[in-house]
Amino acid sequence: MAAKDGKRKEAGSILSPPAAPVQPDKRGTEYLANERTFLAWIRTSVSLISLGFVVERFGLFLRELGDQAAIYAHAHPPTRFSRVATPFLVGELMMAFGGVLAFLAAWRYHVVNRDIERGVARADRLTIMAVAFAIMLLSAVMIGLARP
Repeated sequence: MAAKDGKRKEAGSILSPPAAPVQPDKRGTEYLANERTFLAWIRTSVSLISLGFVVERFGLFLRELGDQAAIYAHAHPPTRFSRVATPFLVGELMMAFGGVLAFLAAWRYHVVNRDIERGVARADRLTIMAVAFAIMLLSAVMIGLARP
């Protein structure tokens, strides 16, 4: 696609929009915005890891509580049901996704800084779609495991 000044304009796709120029006097603002975005991703990552840890520990508490209840009720020896493993799986999935999110945050921060140094900025729709899909998949797994 040709622009009015005769230069070829870069065409974007659905997952990779065209680059927008970054003015030299605005680079400081862009760097700081990139850093704030990185810190927001890291904050989300730490929250997922922490919540996954709490879910897993709560599962351990429930298992111990069930074992003690079976002992006190003079029931058969404590048995392990498949449902007991659910909090462990969900907690581990959440912690793993938090770790992946931290890696994606660092990678994206580096890519955006490099683009700012080059004087261009572009959105990364592929990363956004991948993270949204991973969250959707994780929530589907959690819903599937939580059903009685």
